[in-house]
Amino acid sequence: MIELRGREEIETTVRAGVLEHGTAELLRETGVGERMDRIGAVHHGVELRFGGRGHRIDLTGLTGRSIVVYGQQEVVKDLNAARLDAGGQILFETAATGLRDLETDEPKVRFRGGAKLDPEAGEIRFRDDAEEEELVCDYVVGADGFFGPSRSFVPEGVRKEHVRAYPFGWFGILVKGPPATEELIYCLHERGFALVSTRSPTIQRLYFQCDPNDSVENWPDEKIWEEMHARLDTDEWTLTEGEIFQKSIVQMRSFVCEPMRHGRLFLAGDAAHIVPPTGAKGMNLAVADVRVLARALAEAYASGATDALDSYSETCLRRVWKASRFSWWMTSMLHRFHDEDDFRYRMQLAELDYVSSSRAAATSLAENYVGLPMESAASADEPAPQDALR
Repeated sequence: MIELRGREEIETTVRAGVLEHGTAELLRETGVGERMDRIGAVHHGVELRFGGRGHRIDLTGLTGRSIVVYGQQEVVKDLNAARLDAGGQILFETAATGLRDLETDEPKVRFRGGAKLDPEAGEIRFRDDAEEEELVCDYVVGADGFFGPSRSFVPEGVRKEHVRAYPFGWFGILVKGPPATEELIYCLHERGFALVSTRSPTIQRLYFQCDPNDSVENWPDEKIWEEMHARLDTDEWTLTEGEIFQKSIVQMRSFVCEPMRHGRLFLAGDAAHIVPPTGAKGMNLAVADVRVLARALAEAYASGATDALDSYSETCLRRVWKASRFSWWMTSMLHRFHDEDDFRYRMQLAELDYVSSSRAAATSLAENYVGLPMESAASADEPAPQDALR
């Protein structure tokens, strides 16, 4: 494994962490779910808030499943530990510098250690004594994120990219303090969207819709709390404030690359697809990709059969497009489109009213939110999940 950043950075940078039911089950099956079950928070519902009132969607009551709130950095910490304990190798602060021979039986990865990303320059810098090396592989998995190099090695004549940019962003803050609510709150207000989430018993994550070209310097703490209270407070509930220790603006876009395979290169996670965070699907889609790929690789090594590898892209993209649809729908329903007239806003309120009052509509939201079922369980002659992911 070649990882651009250092271990401490990826294990301590606080990130989103809504785990679908299937994701949580897979972590348990593969032996890396102990900490998740011990310190993660199981949520059985979410709240839609509009018109100054909250409406709870009973995820478990409607689907029999739930979600687990457990930060992505914690999942990464568990996976790193499991791989290193098993004798696997992770090359931290190492950058892939090129791929070649992807359509042969021996694809190759060029890489160089001593790497540091300069965020201001947007460049990777290397130690002077770091030498470039080459790794000869059976298969290459490009799980290097949207800005990583892997996707660029799928030829332009083969690669098709679908992009949707949204005319708003999320202003996010991390706050020291206890949870303000037991379950996530998704709010549509005349001023725009707001979200109350959690990261741990002592750290909370809050967002509100903003201009994507805005700057965090324009938002002192007092102004942030004023905006959050205006959008979220009701007659029965007031947002709990705390010490803000991080501010950021998140860009909103949908992106899908087709296909997710070229020769013996397989794209996974953000390298192949991006969804707006409204539907909480980003990490879950990456896990679903890896699940499909792990089983396909296990099958290829065990029997030489490559049917599952050959259908990897098609299998994953079915789920990717469904998750993209759900994320687009949630985003479209819960954000103000200020460049349009009030007709759209009234339609959004009507949609929220329907979703929160119709069992069928609420079930559709709940099914997608807790995660559509993983593919059917392995047959008796297929490798068990824990073997496939080793």
